[in-house]
Amino acid sequence: MTHDHRVAVIAGDGIGPEVIEAALGPIERAAAKHGVGLDLERLPYGADHYLATRETLPEPAFRHLRDDVDAILLGAIGDPRVPANEHARDILLGLRFKLDLYVNFRPVRLLHPDLTPLRGPLSGKDRRIDFVIFRENTEGVYLGRGRIAGTDYVAEEVNTAAGVERIIRAAFEWAKAHGKTRVTMSDKANAVPAHRIWQETFRRVAAEFSGIEAEHRYVDALAMELVREPERFQVIVTNNLFGDILSDLGAGLVGGLGLAASANLHPGRAGLFEPVHGSAPALAGKGIANPMAAVLTGALLFEQLGHPEAARDLERAVTETLAAGVRTPDIGGTATTADVAQAIGRAL
Repeated sequence: MTHDHRVAVIAGDGIGPEVIEAALGPIERAAAKHGVGLDLERLPYGADHYLATRETLPEPAFRHLRDDVDAILLGAIGDPRVPANEHARDILLGLRFKLDLYVNFRPVRLLHPDLTPLRGPLSGKDRRIDFVIFRENTEGVYLGRGRIAGTDYVAEEVNTAAGVERIIRAAFEWAKAHGKTRVTMSDKANAVPAHRIWQETFRRVAAEFSGIEAEHRYVDALAMELVREPERFQVIVTNNLFGDILSDLGAGLVGGLGLAASANLHPGRAGLFEPVHGSAPALAGKGIANPMAAVLTGALLFEQLGHPEAARDLERAVTETLAAGVRTPDIGGTATTADVAQAIGRAL
């Protein structure tokens, strides 16, 4: 039985179109193998479209993405030809906020032992780094509230009771559904009084989930512990700014942003799926950008659409490709973008 899904594809800027097109080969092959029908709709929004039309994401396109598709696959957004990258802000942050995609889900998993830069008592072979970060995605300082008074810039950090509770609850519900036994919440309540809402809400929600250990770490201490002992963490939940920083730290622990996938989610709505490595304009057109993050993002897309077998198959194919040594230069190889995508396809 084939399950059909409409997926909007916005390839983006810089290396975005290259890695998205490369990744779609393995993604479509996994879909066919597992009886998943993907109706791909390519949309033009990005820097080239903006420079030609001055459109970022027009309202009819937003309504279409909100009402008519099952998922959005987004390449990297950002182009030095656009001052202040206003198109990127309107497309990426606009979709996150306007679709209320309050969960930014970032998996951090070591796929091959030689990818971690960590050294010490444990070799890479002995390390099991496998945790997820639930980053609150619609509040915090990224909401853009504040004011400019002369030469003074004042930014406001927004933490609402409803926003904090729903991201914490999402982290615990995911932990319970996936057999995890520890959830770590991170804030800076010792220096930011407003973060007390995170501590109070965390204690209250944690009491509903027996069998799951709830622990707290200030964000500076957590950053240090992630480097010293990443193996002990399973699920981390934190605010928008801290989640942005910690998720890149996590990516560095397991091979870099060329392997970093993410999903922006609101249960019951179309999700926005994006590799998070950035548009890297200096690499555009050279054919050496790493498509693995985009492929792993496809695995998250399959997972959210209800096809975990296809998701696991894509992850397996990436892991086998790494083990075979087919790698782009960012992770120590000499393969091209196309080489890596073809190897992943063969592994399927």
